[in-house]
Amino acid sequence: MKPASLAAIAGTAWHPDRLGPRFNFELSTLHSLSMTEDDYREQHKQRLAYMPWLYARLKPKHRAWAEPWQQALQQRWMALETVTFGTDCFVAPQAVLLAEPGRDIIVGDGSQIAADCVIHGPVRLGRNVSLNHHVTLEGGAAGVHIGDGSRIAAYCTFYAFNHGVHADRPVREQPVTSKGIHIGKDVWVGARVGIVDGVTLGDHAVVGMGAVVTKDVPPWTIVAGNPARPIGRRPGAPPEHPST
Repeated sequence: MKPASLAAIAGTAWHPDRLGPRFNFELSTLHSLSMTEDDYREQHKQRLAYMPWLYARLKPKHRAWAEPWQQALQQRWMALETVTFGTDCFVAPQAVLLAEPGRDIIVGDGSQIAADCVIHGPVRLGRNVSLNHHVTLEGGAAGVHIGDGSRIAAYCTFYAFNHGVHADRPVREQPVTSKGIHIGKDVWVGARVGIVDGVTLGDHAVVGMGAVVTKDVPPWTIVAGNPARPIGRRPGAPPEHPST
């Protein structure tokens, strides 16, 4: 608390000496800290990196430095890797984007990639896709495709390839296959979900936290568990089998 606030509590006779040497030390330390505008800006960048949805809500005074910062980061990635960004994207500087020729990463307009994501192409993100921190997308050969408006929560892992497991040779010598992973539009994938190669999530599907998805999920369906199983449909969803 500020001394004035303590004075108001203790009365007009308040003095820091009455609160002991430890308080005096902490008070002097507090006074010695002088945060600059650059300090606050770096903290703001850290917050955006782990909460990227805040980027779209920035006030004009913060947009003035955040947009050039993002443009510089994205231009650097495009120079180093085969990455393409749409307009008004956000990518945390702590993210890892790896896109060799033929393994492009394409990020649609308004999409956001948080800190500590690891993305290895081929990967295609639609418009307004959100990847929260520590998401891993491995495109294999066939790629990971995520549709417009889908939200991928923290620590999810999507692996669009698989190893053979035949008993005649070590795993490291097994053939690798890749069918691809396809996530529809307006899909919500909860935290720590794993999705294996060959899976398609239909538009508007929801995957519960910690699920392991090994089979396709129909549109509007809610799944959970390991392996993931249907547990319901989104409230207000259209009929599963509309009458003809």
